[in-house]
Amino acid sequence: MTCPPLCYGTGPQGKNVIVFDLECSRGHRFEGWFNHTGSFEEQNAQNLISCPVCGDGRIKKVISPVATCTLRSEVQKRADTPSIDYRKLAREIVEYVNNNFENVGTEFAKQALKMHYGIAEKKNIRGSATEEEEKTLRQEKIDFFRIPLPKEEGEEEN
Repeated sequence: MTCPPLCYGTGPQGKNVIVFDLECSRGHRFEGWFNHTGSFEEQNAQNLISCPVCGDGRIKKVISPVATCTLRSEVQKRADTPSIDYRKLAREIVEYVNNNFENVGTEFAKQALKMHYGIAEKKNIRGSATEEEEKTLRQEKIDFFRIPLPKEEGEEEN
């Protein structure tokens, strides 16, 4: 499970940091400041993080009860951030999927199963599947996700 960070902001040397709430195996909670989201995992794997209270090295991220950031630079950055154009973002996602995933149509489940079992070369595919086919893919532990995409020009409406 990935826990959300407490906040993003600027650390003491003016570098961007991410702040996580951490907890040792003895229940002591403290915060850790990291250069990027993967820093915690890297440092924890190398046993470089320890509890400032008891020195315990078995540390995990915990969900923060507070989801606000009090760093002034972050508050200012949020105020300066333009709002997201969700329609543009949706168009970009559709364009990316259309350009980078082969449309296998109603053969999606069959192709996914073939790739899963090494019968076909693995590649990015898109298409459609029935509820029963989706159930089979889940039972076979094949990861997939649904993205509602508009029909391409020339495609029939069902």
